[in-house]
Amino acid sequence: MSPAADSISVVVPTYNRSATLARALLSIVRQTHPPDEIIVVDDGSVDDTRQLLTSRFPQVRYLFQPNRGVSSARNLGIKAARGKWIALLDSDDEWLPEKLSSQLDTLASLPHLRLCHTEEIWIRNGRRVNQMKQHAKCGGYIFHRCLPRCVISPSSALLHRSLFDRVGLFDESLPACEDYDLWLRICASHPVAYVAAPQIVKYGGHADQLSRHYWGMDRFRITALEKIIASGTLGAEALRAARAMLVKKAHIMAQGAAKRGKDAETTRYREIAARHATAVSVC
Repeated sequence: MSPAADSISVVVPTYNRSATLARALLSIVRQTHPPDEIIVVDDGSVDDTRQLLTSRFPQVRYLFQPNRGVSSARNLGIKAARGKWIALLDSDDEWLPEKLSSQLDTLASLPHLRLCHTEEIWIRNGRRVNQMKQHAKCGGYIFHRCLPRCVISPSSALLHRSLFDRVGLFDESLPACEDYDLWLRICASHPVAYVAAPQIVKYGGHADQLSRHYWGMDRFRITALEKIIASGTLGAEALRAARAMLVKKAHIMAQGAAKRGKDAETTRYREIAARHATAVSVC
């Protein structure tokens, strides 16, 4: 029997986060509109993740793989999912109880849309913090808003699986900003739905966040921008905007590399900036 048109699979990638995984899973179980399945992809954990799921969450589908990174873990879960819709939740975040029902209600009024995200609450080091204006979220055609930074949190995203057939899965070659890369590919040609009321809680400040592991996160965004520019899928206006953002980020990375005495990287980013600056001026 084929899954229902509104069936939802939740994919939760995790790595040595049993301490927060229970909170994330409880927030799924407590949804007013429960999903059809919950998949936890264990990316090589050596803590008690497996025991936690066996003892407290036997309803969860548990997939294990050697440590390959969050993109690989998400992709494994997406491929294994049976639902027509894929909801993502990072194992250090949690959903509010109406998250899925509010998204389904929104999508019911916008049946042509295939991606819905929501407003969110931020907690940093145990305290609630206000989002800056630059992090403001919205719906519609948001490609230009996606260029400076990631404006859709994976934990808030509900995606129709047909989107992955059209644009591909998460790029496993990117150790960070893999979500930025995916939203660029989707939002280049698809409008998105948006729930203005907060539906997720994002927790930050802990030691294993990817942003703490890598300096110069814009280097991964530059890779994503080069990919979308080279794809041939952008219209003239979007292409011009993507190139302008790439030039800006390449200049920033060149300056940072120069301060660190990284001559080869300084030269590379300056060349990227010069090449695309020329293309922008020609357009």
